[in-house]
Amino acid sequence: MNKKYILALDQGTTSSRAVLFDMEKGEIVNIKNKPFKQIYPRAGWVEHDPEEIWSGQLEVLRDVVNSSGISPGEISAIGITNQRETVVLWDKNTGKPIYNAIVWQCRRTADLCNRLKVDGLQDVVKEKTGLVIDAYFSGTKIQWILKNVPGAMEKARKGEILAGTIDSWLIWNLTGGKVHVTDYSNASRTMLFNINELQWDKDLLKYMDIPECILSEVVPSSGVFCETSKDILGVPIPISGVAGDQQAALFGQVCFEPGTAKNTYGTGCFILMNIGNKPKPSEHNLLNTIAWVIDNGGNTRKGNTNTGEKSNKNADSSVSNGSKREVTYALEGSVFNAGSAIQWLRDELGLIKTAHESDIIAENTPDTNGVYVVPAFTGLGAPYWDMYARGTIVGITRGTKREHIVRAVLESIAYQSMDVFEAMKKDSGIELKELKVDGGASVSDFLMQFQADILNIDVKRPKITETTALGAAYLAGLGVGMWSSKEEIAKNWALDKVFTPKMSREERTMKYMKWKKAVERSFKWDI
Repeated sequence: MNKKYILALDQGTTSSRAVLFDMEKGEIVNIKNKPFKQIYPRAGWVEHDPEEIWSGQLEVLRDVVNSSGISPGEISAIGITNQRETVVLWDKNTGKPIYNAIVWQCRRTADLCNRLKVDGLQDVVKEKTGLVIDAYFSGTKIQWILKNVPGAMEKARKGEILAGTIDSWLIWNLTGGKVHVTDYSNASRTMLFNINELQWDKDLLKYMDIPECILSEVVPSSGVFCETSKDILGVPIPISGVAGDQQAALFGQVCFEPGTAKNTYGTGCFILMNIGNKPKPSEHNLLNTIAWVIDNGGNTRKGNTNTGEKSNKNADSSVSNGSKREVTYALEGSVFNAGSAIQWLRDELGLIKTAHESDIIAENTPDTNGVYVVPAFTGLGAPYWDMYARGTIVGITRGTKREHIVRAVLESIAYQSMDVFEAMKKDSGIELKELKVDGGASVSDFLMQFQADILNIDVKRPKITETTALGAAYLAGLGVGMWSSKEEIAKNWALDKVFTPKMSREERTMKYMKWKKAVERSFKWDI
C-alpha cells in the first residue's frame, strides 16, 4: 500500500483542526475544523474544557479521513501541533482533568509571577529557560492548579496526577493513556525547562513546588516515539512529529537557515527567527526558545509508558543510544492579541459581521483619521511584557467613525509586529530583507501590504498558508523517512504573492511614532 498521506492535527486556541496532506503532490486533500467554547470565569482569566478539546479533535480526525475516501492504512504518520503554553492536569488513573485547561492568554498568575520577580529570579529564569517571567507561560499555571484544587498537590506528590501542554493531553488520549510525552519545543515554553541542559530544571521545580513526576517525558520533535491506539482509526498509526504551533509554522515555512524569519497571524501574532544550534540570550525582551529537535539516528522511541512511576530520567533518556540529535533555537516575539482583536470587533462590538468585512472596510477607508487602537486585552507581550496593560483607543475626535476604528484594529496587528521586528533586528544584528507570513489573517491583502509598508521590507505569502499544520506534517514525514533531509523538504515551498513596500519614509516614521505614544497610554492600567 502506498503510504503517501500524512495527517496533521492542529489544535489551536479557538478550534481543533485536522488536515490531510498528499505529500507526493504537496497538496491539502481535506481539512476539517471544529470550534470550541472559550471560558472567561473572571476578567483576565481564560480557560478551555480539555474533554471538549479532545472530543472535538477526535471527531475532526476521523471525519477528515472518512470523508476523504482513503484507507487509514494509507496514512504514513501523524504530526501534532498545538497552542503551546496552555496546560492540563489530569488524574492518571481515571484520565479525567482535575480542572479546566488554563489558556496561554490567562493572566490569573500575574501575582505569582510578581512574587518570583520580587525574589530576584528574573535573571535565573532568563538564563535557564530563555524566557521572561510572565503569566503567559505554563509553570505558574501548573502551580496555581496544584495549590487551588483541593487535594491536587497531595495526589501529585504520590504520582497520581499528570500535567502537560495540549500535545501531551492529545497523545495521552490517542495512545489510550499509555504514553505521557511532550517535545522539546513545547517543553521550552513552560518556564520549567532548561534549554541549555535540555532537561526539566530541578531548581525551578523546587522553587515553584511542582513535583517532577507529574511532567511529561521530553522527546524530539521529529522521530517515531509512539503510535495511536487501534481504536482511533482501526489501525495503529505512528506519531512521529510534534511541535508547538509557532515552531511548527517556522518549520513549515522552511526557515532552516539562521537569520530566516516568519510571522504567523493567528489569535496572537508570533515572529520567530532561526538562530542556529546555540541559544542567544535576548537583550531586548525577546524570548530564546527551542525551535525543534530532530532525531537523525533513525531510532524508534516508545516514550514514557510507565506514567505512574516516572523515573528521574532527564530529557535525554527519550533518545536511544547512538542517535544523533539536531537542536535548533529561535528568537521569538509574542503578540497576545492579533486575530482576536478582529473577533472583538465582530463578536463584542458588532462593528463587523465577518472577519473579511474588516478588509473591505479598511481597503475603502483612506486612513484611520488619527485613531490608534492598542488591543492589550490580556496585557502586552514582547517587547513590553506588561501583564497589567489593557486595551485602549486614542486619537478619537467627533469625526471618528466606525470604519476608522476597524482600520485601526487591522493596522494595530502590523504595528505590534513592527515592535517585535525592531527588537529582533537589534538582538540578532541581522537586517532582514524579507518576512514569510502565514496564519488566518495573512489572507488579508490589506494587512499584508500595510505590514510591508510599515516594516519597509518584502512580505512573502506562500501558496499553502496552513503552514502550522504543514510544519507538523513535515516533521512527521521526516520522522518516518518520507524525506531524507530538511533540504529536500525546502524544495516544496511555493510562493503565492509578494507585497513590496510603497509607503514613504516620512509617513512610516510619523505613523510609528504615534503608535508608540498610543502604546504608552496602555501601560500598567490594571494595577
